Amino acid sequence: MLVRPMWLLLLVSVSLMSLVYSNGTITSLPVAIVDQDHTATSRSLIRSLNTSSKIETIIYEGSLEAYDDINNRKLFAVFTIPRDFEKRILSGQEVTIPAYGDASSRLANGLIQVDIKGIYQQILTEFNSRIMRNNGFSDKQINVILSPINGQTEPLYNAGISFAAITFPGLLVMLLQHSFLIASTRTNITLNSLPQGKPPKIAVIGSLCGLIPIWLFLSIVLFGLWPWVLGYRQLANIPEILIMTFPLLLAVLGLSKLLTECLRRAEMIYLTLAFLTTPVFYLSGTIWPLDAMPLWVQTVSRMLPSTWATNMIAGVNQMGLGLTDNWFNVFMILMLGVMYGSLGFFIAALRQGQVRRFFKKMKRTYIAKIR
Repeated sequence: MLVRPMWLLLLVSVSLMSLVYSNGTITSLPVAIVDQDHTATSRSLIRSLNTSSKIETIIYEGSLEAYDDINNRKLFAVFTIPRDFEKRILSGQEVTIPAYGDASSRLANGLIQVDIKGIYQQILTEFNSRIMRNNGFSDKQINVILSPINGQTEPLYNAGISFAAITFPGLLVMLLQHSFLIASTRTNITLNSLPQGKPPKIAVIGSLCGLIPIWLFLSIVLFGLWPWVLGYRQLANIPEILIMTFPLLLAVLGLSKLLTECLRRAEMIYLTLAFLTTPVFYLSGTIWPLDAMPLWVQTVSRMLPSTWATNMIAGVNQMGLGLTDNWFNVFMILMLGVMYGSLGFFIAALRQGQVRRFFKKMKRTYIAKIR
């Protein structure tokens, strides 16, 4: 590892993959506006749309050209302000604004919907206030009718400034787990297939323990340096990062023992693990909440160390939680490591005939006691 530092490729891959999150949030989504009313109210609506940081409005003269551009993936949405828009609003009539969105990008489409609904509600509130004021309502009465409940939002554990700040810790945990799992599994398989035979157990333990400091250093780079470079919230200090990463590495060592006994050939590592990282990333709860998954999928997700590690690291490093709030996550990570490691040792003993010899010995002892 020191003579040929191939682990530096991990840093290069992280740098390239995480550049898509460098802006911090999604801004300037192109949206077409077709104004068929050309009144002060329609222009006020367009100005309100322009104030949104998520939307970049583009004025079109006709709807057909806008629909062609949205079909060609040049736009994310098309809004058509109908004729008599101002007249209908001032007279209290129902107004429908046709809106067509490109739902193939769920994140962009969702952000546009949120902004548009907020702007619509703001405009309707202004016009309703104007109509009620013209009919003799006082400002206090208007506020009571339009806003009977005063809501206040308190950011308890703010995950950051954007969707990227939430997904980024999960991505880093997957990279750390995947790279360490490949390295430890390959080390196990290589030591078990030496021409001169298996080395002593102390040599195997020493070789695996020698990997841990390297990945602890990588954890500082991934969870400490890289979020700081990209401008995300970085709340955990280096000792906290090491305390969070160390149980994950121990759990991955246990999982690598199980994979060693299942794969048994070095080339099988790259034929299997390379296709598992993406499903594991989706099962971690980073992209989709665990509670929204089917029950059996939740069970599979909770059997993965990365699920608990993502919850812990995102909570401490991005949301401001303390280590004392994550002891259950640490316990589950270590328990999974012990379970997978024990299962791997059991399969190894079964292959070597130690389990069969143990039960034969127990049988002979039992028969001898009976006699």
